[in-house]
Amino acid sequence: MSFEIPKSSREKLKKKLNFIYDKKTTAEFYPRLEEFIIDFAEKHPDLRKQEQDAARLTEKDSVVICYGDHIQSEGEAPLQTLNEFFKNYLKESISTIHLLPFFPYSSDDGFAVIDYKKVNPELGDWSDIEALKQNFSLMFDAVINHISAESEWFKKFKEQEGKYANYFIEADPEKDYSEVTRPRAKPLLTEVETAAGEKYVWTTFSPDQIDLNFKETEVLLEIIDVLLFYAAQGAEIIRLDAIAYLWKEIGTSCIHLPETHKVIQLFKEIFKLAAPTTLILTETNVPHEENISYFGRGVDEADMVYNFTLPPLVLYSFLDGDASKLTEWAASLEELEAANYYFNFLASHDGVGLRPVEGILNENQIEDVVKKVKAKGGLVSYKTNSDGSKSPYEINVSYVDAVRDQDKKIESQVKQFMASQAIMLALQGVPGIYLHSLLGSGNYEQGVKETGAKRRINREKLDRDRLLSELNEQGSFRKQVFDSYRELLKLRQENKAFAPDSPQKILDLNQKVFAVQRGEAEQRITALTNVSAETVELELKADLFKAENGSLLRDIITEEDYKIENDSLKLKLTPYQNRWLKARG
Repeated sequence: MSFEIPKSSREKLKKKLNFIYDKKTTAEFYPRLEEFIIDFAEKHPDLRKQEQDAARLTEKDSVVICYGDHIQSEGEAPLQTLNEFFKNYLKESISTIHLLPFFPYSSDDGFAVIDYKKVNPELGDWSDIEALKQNFSLMFDAVINHISAESEWFKKFKEQEGKYANYFIEADPEKDYSEVTRPRAKPLLTEVETAAGEKYVWTTFSPDQIDLNFKETEVLLEIIDVLLFYAAQGAEIIRLDAIAYLWKEIGTSCIHLPETHKVIQLFKEIFKLAAPTTLILTETNVPHEENISYFGRGVDEADMVYNFTLPPLVLYSFLDGDASKLTEWAASLEELEAANYYFNFLASHDGVGLRPVEGILNENQIEDVVKKVKAKGGLVSYKTNSDGSKSPYEINVSYVDAVRDQDKKIESQVKQFMASQAIMLALQGVPGIYLHSLLGSGNYEQGVKETGAKRRINREKLDRDRLLSELNEQGSFRKQVFDSYRELLKLRQENKAFAPDSPQKILDLNQKVFAVQRGEAEQRITALTNVSAETVELELKADLFKAENGSLLRDIITEEDYKIENDSLKLKLTPYQNRWLKARG
C-alpha cells in the first residue's frame, strides 16, 4: 500500500528540523527522513488503520508499572510468569502494563541499555512480549538520552569507526560546567580511551550511561527507527525516559532546552503519520510548571506527562495529617486540552522525587518529610547543585512503608495505605500503579545491602509461589491491600466520572480531608479522603451535590446510603477513611 506524506506534514517536519539544526543540514537530511517514514508506513499499514482518537483513554484504563522479572518461578522465563500472573489476577482490573526496560543492559536495573531492539534473554524473547499484548495494552521505555558503555555504538565510538565517531558528546574537562543541572552527585564527564586517544564524554547519570549526541542527524535517525520499531512491536504508549536532558549546550542548564522540545515535537509529528494511535509520555522529574511544558501547545508534543508533584505531596499530607497543601495545589492545576492527560502515580521503580514540591513546600517541610521517612527505614539520594553543595533529590522507600504506621493493627495499616492510593485513583488523568504498591510490598532492605543501590529498596523480585501463598493468606497485609486495590479499580472502571478527561473540581472542606468532585449530573462522584489519624465530622451543603432534601447519596465503596436533610448532609470520616459518594438513581 503506497503512502505519501501530506504537504502540510512535510512543512512541519522541515520547520522543526530547521530549528534543531540549520537549513543546510535539513536540506541534506530531510529526504532520508521522508524516505524512512514512507518505508515504515508502507510496511506497517496496520498502525495507520485507526486515526488518533483524543478520547480513546477512558475510566477503564489504568497502568501497572513493573519489571519483566518482578515475579519469578524457577525454570520459567520471567515474562511468561508475569503474563500468567496478570492474566489470572489482573485481567479484569487493569488495561495496560508498563514494562520497565526489558532489553539487555549493563547497570541501573535496565536503564543502561546495550541493545534497543533485543529482549534481555534472561527475561524471555519477543514472543513473550507478543503474548502479553494479547491481553493487555503495553507501554515501553525509550531510554534515549543515553546508552550503555557496553553497547555496540559506544564500542565503535571508541574505535572511532565511521559515523559512530560522532554518536557521543565529547567535552573539554577544562571548560566551565557549573550551569549544568545535575540530577546525580557524580562526575558529568567520563574519561575514555579511544583509537584517537584519550577523550572525555558526557555522562549525565553515570559513567556506564553515555549520553547520545543528537546534534548528529545519524543519531536522530537511529532513535526514530527505535521508536517506530517499538510501535510496530505493540507499544501503545512510549515513555521517553529522562528526556529533559536530551540536548546539551555549554553555558546553559542543559535541561528543558528548546531543541529538546522540538525533538519531541518531531517524534510526535512522525507518530501522527506512521503510528497515529501511539501515545508519548514524557518523564521529567521536575517542578510542575517545567513538567507540563512538555504538553507543548496541547497537540504537538507529549500526550501524557507524569504528575510528579503528586507522590511527595500526598506523602507529606499523610505524614502531617493535613491535606491543605495538596488541596491548594490540586485546585491550581490547569485544565488540559482534550488530547492531553496527567499520568498520576504515587510509587515507581525510582524513589519519591522532591524537586517537584519546590515552591509548594518550604525547606523545613521537605526536611520534615525526609526525617519521618528515614525513621520508617527510608533512604535519601542527593544531587549536586551549581555551587557544589548537595541537596535531597529523592527519597528511596517503599511507598507502602512510607505511608503506613507499622505499630498499628494490620487493618489500620491497610486503611491508611489505601487512602493514599484512593486519592490517586480519583484524580483527573490516568493512574499508574507500581506493582509493589498493588501487592502491598514493604522496604526491601536486603537488596540495598547486597548491591549498595538505594533504589533497590523498592525493586524486590518476588517468588511466584511465595507470593501466591501470601495473597491467599486470610488477614495478611498483602492480601488485604491486593483485594482492596482491585475493588477500587473495579469501581473506577464502572463509573464514567473517573474518565481521564471527566470534569474535576477540588473542594476545600476541611484541612484533614482531601476532596475532589468528578463528573457531571447523575454520573458525578464526590471523593472524600481523611488523611489524618483523627475522626472528622463534616456537614456538607446540599448544593454541593446539586441535590434536594430527601435525596440519597450512596458511598459506592461501602454501599451505605446517606440522606440529605435540612439542606445538608452530615457524615463522619474515621481515620484514613475514603468515601466515594454518588447520587442514587
